[in-house]
Amino acid sequence: MPTPIISFRNFSFQYRAQKKPTLYDINLDIYPGERVLVAGPSGSGKSTLAACINGLNPANNPGEWSGSLTVDGVDAPKAGIFELSHHVGTVLQDPDGQFIGLTVGEDIAFALENDCVAQEEMQETTARVAALVGVQDHLEFAPHELSGGQKQRVSLAGVMVDRVRILLFDEPLANLDPATGKQAIELIDEIQQKTDTTVLIIEHRLEDVLWRNVDRIVLMSEGRIVADLHPDQLLSTDLLARHGIREPLYLTALRYAGVAITPEKHPAQISTLVLDEPDIQKVQQWYHAASASPAPEARPVLLEVRDLCFGYDKGRSTLQGISFAIHKGEMVSIVGRNGAGKSTLSKLICGFETPDSGQILMDGRDIGGDSIRERAARIGYVMQNPNQMISKTMIYDEVALGLAKSGLSDQEIRQRVEDTLKICGLYPFRNWPISALSFGQKKRVTIASVLAMGPELILLDEPTAGQDFHHYTEIMEFLRGLNAQGVTVVMITHDMHLMLEYTPRALVFSDGHLIADRSAAEVLCDPELIRQASLKETSLFTLANRCGITPPERFVERFIDTDREVRNHGE
Repeated sequence: MPTPIISFRNFSFQYRAQKKPTLYDINLDIYPGERVLVAGPSGSGKSTLAACINGLNPANNPGEWSGSLTVDGVDAPKAGIFELSHHVGTVLQDPDGQFIGLTVGEDIAFALENDCVAQEEMQETTARVAALVGVQDHLEFAPHELSGGQKQRVSLAGVMVDRVRILLFDEPLANLDPATGKQAIELIDEIQQKTDTTVLIIEHRLEDVLWRNVDRIVLMSEGRIVADLHPDQLLSTDLLARHGIREPLYLTALRYAGVAITPEKHPAQISTLVLDEPDIQKVQQWYHAASASPAPEARPVLLEVRDLCFGYDKGRSTLQGISFAIHKGEMVSIVGRNGAGKSTLSKLICGFETPDSGQILMDGRDIGGDSIRERAARIGYVMQNPNQMISKTMIYDEVALGLAKSGLSDQEIRQRVEDTLKICGLYPFRNWPISALSFGQKKRVTIASVLAMGPELILLDEPTAGQDFHHYTEIMEFLRGLNAQGVTVVMITHDMHLMLEYTPRALVFSDGHLIADRSAAEVLCDPELIRQASLKETSLFTLANRCGITPPERFVERFIDTDREVRNHGE
């Protein structure tokens, strides 16, 4: 039996600022060359576990520990971050917190500079790794000029230049479009095969990680390990659902159809899934038993964009000839590859940027002359990166900030803030400093601060990034509740399930053009559109094809209807 490269023995950890431990009695061995996925709901201890492995705990985040943790032969709690950085390479959940260089090239080369690598070798290594992650054309860019997905790629590159034995990825897919996320998993797979590095991936998007094989899934809940199993074994249980993690969609569809999921069916990947004839018949019968969904009612237009064009630099167009209309009470997704112009569109709508040409209208009135403040009274905007929105120290104060000049009494403001915090799962933390929160919790604070304002239209850039399934559902059901009351919701997202489940309609962008305006199910069942926009075929499309069901988009819609019904009835 090989010696573990990471070994926890009866390990517990308690932050100095907390009354209770975050990790309890962890016993876990990870062996050289293994690929392990660590999953669990927010607050389960995943990030704390990672921070103990890479040395952030207790060096950066003071606390008490008991038991032992050995990382590549090093007594981790007693070693510093610098010592462990030669053994563990970490890609953080929030890439902005990882940049050091003034340019992408400088940032990738930082570790090489620290190790006094010769200039020529440094340039060759930087160019090779940049090409590997697809940022070779951005080496002269400043990190802040990149999209969220491009930032994540640079973070990956910065880790890959060092010859560490352990690679630790903290939600590497959070800011990536689906196709790029798929490529990131393939990239991690490729690097591991070439180097035999040990890989730990902490991620909510289980189905996306399982695009490539993992050896084990470690499931955490409330600071403890509740399962440590091969993916085929874990997916054959109800442990994921019980602990707030979404299983792959094709498995949920099979369960709805009455198909038993067993390890022998190899359920970890749709490509390896074994379906016999009785299974296929059950799926077909379930599909045909559905009644047709009623046609949506006609609604007046709230927001209209006409022939919008914009470029940050002269001669470089970011958006070209964009035209569409959003109706009152709609829920719409805006999807497409990183850098396609989605976030730029939201900045134009909110008035943060001025279009080169074209019009933006609300209720038929051109709002080109309205100030940002005037637009904000009707359009709430939640940015992708919560750190760019937060200006107060305390959570309550941040959510109450926008209501300060609303004319409401102090009691009315308090009531509205507390109601919003409860909906967003933040009420227990209302008196906490924001600095004590995780990236995902900060995201919920920014959503709460906008929701408290009561806007007509809410525009959200990646509303559920970094959220576990429980909090994802909580936020999205709240948004759907607002939508049912007449609030229009537009979401920029890379989460294909969010698009399918919550937005009947999707606007698809690619290279600054609007290339499709169709139903969400139709978008994810169109291979050519998926390729153009860097999306990812839903596994429900693959399952429909394997079961001989046409058209596949109807099967996808059948699943979404059933899933919503099950959720609403709490079954």
